[in-house]
Amino acid sequence: MIRFRHLLSSAALVLGCLATPGWAGPLGQASAPKPPSNDDCLACHSDPGAARANGRLVTVKPEQFGGSVHGQAGVACVDCHADLGKTAEFPHAEKLAPAQCATCHDKTVASYDHGVHAQARRSHVNLTAATCVDCHGSHDIKPAADPESRTHHLKLLETCGRCHGDEAIIKRGNIAIGNVVDLFRDSIHGRALIRSGLSVAPTCTDCHNSHDILRKTDAASRVFRKTIPATCGHCHEGIVRDYWTSIHGQQVHNNSPLAPVCTSCHTAHAIKRADVEGWKLDVINECGTCHEESIKTYRDTFHGQVTALGYSRVALCADCHGSHTIVPKSDPRSLVSSARVVGTCKKCHAGATSSFARYDPHGDPDNRERNPFLFYTSKFMRMLLFGVFAFFGIHTSLWFGREAQIKTTRRWRQRSRATRKGDRP
Repeated sequence: MIRFRHLLSSAALVLGCLATPGWAGPLGQASAPKPPSNDDCLACHSDPGAARANGRLVTVKPEQFGGSVHGQAGVACVDCHADLGKTAEFPHAEKLAPAQCATCHDKTVASYDHGVHAQARRSHVNLTAATCVDCHGSHDIKPAADPESRTHHLKLLETCGRCHGDEAIIKRGNIAIGNVVDLFRDSIHGRALIRSGLSVAPTCTDCHNSHDILRKTDAASRVFRKTIPATCGHCHEGIVRDYWTSIHGQQVHNNSPLAPVCTSCHTAHAIKRADVEGWKLDVINECGTCHEESIKTYRDTFHGQVTALGYSRVALCADCHGSHTIVPKSDPRSLVSSARVVGTCKKCHAGATSSFARYDPHGDPDNRERNPFLFYTSKFMRMLLFGVFAFFGIHTSLWFGREAQIKTTRRWRQRSRATRKGDRP
């Protein structure tokens, strides 16, 4: 039935071409064939059963194409399938040249060619990497502003998730970062986007771009380490402004490879609310990955001991040092500077005084330069402890020896008495 319809359509197309003035030249020579119209193509491709020899459907729904951005713009089938314009025989060959989006979207395709997806395909390392149709569709492409579009802000996660949320594709494509879509769904950004439907919540392209997606190791990438604060700052403008004035921001600006950026503390895809207890406790460990000595001394204090038990209702790192505006203690802006430390302590300890604030929350008993009094007090206490245990250890050992001697003497006396009684007549 499909073959019969193809023949009828082809016959009609050929007759139409023959009836067209200029089809045959004055000397009977055939001129260039007339390209088929969209209606000519849809005469076959609108059939729900239209398929290739391998069974793959090639159906194009007229109403779907008509409602697409290309259909609305009056784009013809041959504008994308250019080799059809040179074909005189129909049905046409089963395999056509791929549609070249660059014919119209040259700048966009050039941007894509610079990205990681195109690089992966060119290197033949990952032939599953996304192409134009994977993200935009083929005959049903809609503008990004259309809520039904695959590239609409609220649908992009689903579109990217077809690859980055598919374990089989992740494995086949050797995507090292793994399933980031599931992580993002549970993040504060993902919940705002999916559950609340907030169009201001960031989605994939807000951080990674759309066509020129680059690896995080590329200095031009929006997720390159030094560029991350600026990327986050597109939304968190006030916070990133504070961050650049902090000691961390200044070190990043000076190309320090160790200074933390946004993702160092908040992660990239699994970002949580900063006011929940779990995150407050976890971020202490994040601070400790750089400030190893400080986290060690903090854990020895009352504050640290309480957090180790899973409670966050005591002073954490950010409560004393701030979060995005951290500066050295010598800076008057610092929350632990001599001019502000009392006020910092008063946030929890309402009756705090200057004497109270002299307490060293990171006191190290082995650091004489930082706190000589603590150092010598610790030495004295250790010597006292050793002396007490040594004295009573020796005392106990001698007492055990004396006890053993007394027991031996007692047994000897008992045996002597028994012997004397036995010798009597």
